[in-house]
Amino acid sequence: MNNPLLETHELPPFDLIKPEHVLPAIETRLAANLRAIDELLDAGQTTWSGLVSVIEQMEDELRQAYSAVGHMNAVVNTPELREAWNGCLPRLSEYETALGQNPRLFKAYEAIAASAEYAQLGKAERKALDNALRDFRLSGIDLPREQQQRFAEIGKRLAALSGQFNDNVLDATMAWSKLISDESELAGLPASALALASQTAEQRGEQGYLFTLEFPSYMPVLTYCENQPLRREMYEAYVTRASDLGPNAGQWDNSQVMTEILTLEKEKARLLGFDNYAELSLATKMAQSTDQVLTFLDDLASHAKPAAVTEFDELCEFARTTFGAADINPWDLGFYAEKLKESKFSVSDEALRPYLPAPTVILGMFEVVKRLFDLEIVQVEDIKTWHPDVTTYNIFKNGALIARFYLDLYARQHKQGGAWMDDCRVRRRRADGSLQLPVAYLTCNFSAPVGGQPALLTHDEVVTLFHEFGHGLHHMLTRVACADVSGINGVAWDAVELPSQFMENWCWQEEALAFISGHYETGEPLPTALLQKVLAAKNFQSAMQMVRQVEFSLFDFRLRCEFDPTQPQQIQSLLDEVRSRVAVTQTAPFNRFQHGFGHIFGGGYAAGYYSYKWAEVLSADAFSRFQQEGIFNRQTGEKFLATILEQGGSEAPMDMFVAFMGREPEITALLRQEGILD
Repeated sequence: MNNPLLETHELPPFDLIKPEHVLPAIETRLAANLRAIDELLDAGQTTWSGLVSVIEQMEDELRQAYSAVGHMNAVVNTPELREAWNGCLPRLSEYETALGQNPRLFKAYEAIAASAEYAQLGKAERKALDNALRDFRLSGIDLPREQQQRFAEIGKRLAALSGQFNDNVLDATMAWSKLISDESELAGLPASALALASQTAEQRGEQGYLFTLEFPSYMPVLTYCENQPLRREMYEAYVTRASDLGPNAGQWDNSQVMTEILTLEKEKARLLGFDNYAELSLATKMAQSTDQVLTFLDDLASHAKPAAVTEFDELCEFARTTFGAADINPWDLGFYAEKLKESKFSVSDEALRPYLPAPTVILGMFEVVKRLFDLEIVQVEDIKTWHPDVTTYNIFKNGALIARFYLDLYARQHKQGGAWMDDCRVRRRRADGSLQLPVAYLTCNFSAPVGGQPALLTHDEVVTLFHEFGHGLHHMLTRVACADVSGINGVAWDAVELPSQFMENWCWQEEALAFISGHYETGEPLPTALLQKVLAAKNFQSAMQMVRQVEFSLFDFRLRCEFDPTQPQQIQSLLDEVRSRVAVTQTAPFNRFQHGFGHIFGGGYAAGYYSYKWAEVLSADAFSRFQQEGIFNRQTGEKFLATILEQGGSEAPMDMFVAFMGREPEITALLRQEGILD
């Protein structure tokens, strides 16, 4: 049987990849790599070109195989594909551990670092080698054999648990739906939400309006629907996904999964000599200590909470005087907030939708980066994808093709929720001297086109799109050709959000919104009066949003600092404690937010969720230079490109920031941007 995952392809052949290809290909690649590394070591290879670059080539071939499968598992999930992918995870973990604990390989890398060749290497290669030596130690290279074996077992099990956590959330999300036949029960819902619900029902062979827990279906109900019992029902179903409570209580319960993940993380950290997993996590991050992170988050909370209390008091007073509400229930919060926003600023997300059709927004986004970085982005029609909704693009600079990306915008069944960027190909110099171009996946979950109209986005969705595109630019605009520090590779996790949050700023600039927007029927840009209302509402409840993000960050980080395996209820009790200190809104007693917190249990943000706020400080401060010099100042844009985006992980993030700003970052820039400081 021909196996496309064992063949060389410039781009993944998504139309050819089948579940039965997956395990045989991955097992073949893994075994071949291990044999080849042994042969290199037997031959006494201790040079960059003779060892490290050869391993880079093999690792890239392996990555090309499993990244395509992992991506498909997230965006076109099937039981067969899921089984195949989950079968790969422990094998990949075993392989990584085998390399990280290979004493001969470690000594060979040490020999290169100590040789005269080291000084002759470029800065990217030296950084990659330094990172590799650090990662050997973080893989247990110095542990006794018995402890190395236990370390490997932990890694294998954690990989499986991460996949299980995500599967449970996806299954719980897909399991719930509600069909409503009487439109009078949906008073207040905008026409776009009704059309989507009607289309969803039709696609599933039903009549009426079908609602799901996919975000484009769920969020409009919580925001606009006047039917409070329906809001409560959907809220409870959403916040109890994959938990011991709710409409599917216990069916895909992540309680034990979380406990086992945290227990194993702590054991892993202790094996390596760290007190807790948070300390281990910081070994590869920009922050220097757990105290520094906690102080940073407490500082944000101390600035934001007084303003958040004021914002919440205003909301409560509005709900009381306008709707007679004595209290604001969690399922009413979004509804009253939207009404208050409309009352204060005479603007709503629905009023903006007709001016934010997806095709216009995408072209406007491309125009932003053209003005900033002199890029040309052209759609390509003949590239194979995993779904008809997916579009593909080439990026050119100075007439030369430098990168490609896939764009998958819309929510659908069997697709993981949220938005993310991942790498499909990394920029690197091949053994034959040719250059492999970087390729990215950009994935969102927006409302799909309905009734022959283009998809009409909310402004929040536009911000999300720019955010993920910023990640993509970080990966695709790198000039580094050493894979381990090319693009997003090797970037400290708490700095990786800098380019993404940086790009969000242009969604709030009048000059940019003039071409990001355009009425889907007439092409007319946002009317001046509406535009001014949008900008005036920019910081509406920004302090409440900030304390919510600080709440998530503190919960994640303190959990990794303080978790005690003998206290299984600690997850909930710690979250309750953090909320009592930071939150200004009440939480329903049945809320099981943590059971669906995929970032920290099923993704890469364990002890790292604080990175969003950490990098947001960097982003706000960096953007302040554009505010001073012009938001489309080409020289400033080229400077950001040269000092941040093109460098990948080849330099320390603080050094890159200082190279751009001429100083270290200041927290006040973020507080001013959010309207918390004047």
